Amino acid sequence: MERKVVTTNRKAFHDYNIFEKYTAGIVLTGTEIKSIRNNAINLKDSFCKIEDNEVFLYKCHISPYEHGNRYNKDPQRTRKLLLNKKEILKLQSKVKKENYTIIPLEIFFQGSLAKLEIGLAKGKKLHDKRSDLAQKDLKREIERATKIKQQ
Repeated sequence: MERKVVTTNRKAFHDYNIFEKYTAGIVLTGTEIKSIRNNAINLKDSFCKIEDNEVFLYKCHISPYEHGNRYNKDPQRTRKLLLNKKEILKLQSKVKKENYTIIPLEIFFQGSLAKLEIGLAKGKKLHDKRSDLAQKDLKREIERATKIKQQ
């Protein structure tokens, strides 16, 4: 199936090392899905938690649909994520034992369904962020140099 990416959480890749990725469905209302189709979603400060063997998405801002009037829900309400029981248990054990966090990485459409890619991550230290930026700069300069030589 074709995968159309709506938005990515670029801050997550800067602040965290991502070790594993999972795809989850999201429980949404009709006006929320219309807002997502209009790219009116922000994953910047959002995170996931496991409660009672269910995964929930917190602080994900989906702007109210402009023609939704009374059917619009709270933009930052908690949303349930749909995962297999095995995946939830695996995530739960890693979060408890190895101090991982669950971070939403991107929202995309798979067919007509909105899906969320979540990642098991650990926070980067300041020196890790600096070394990553230095590596990116070095890689960019190497690409520029090879591009100039080819012309």
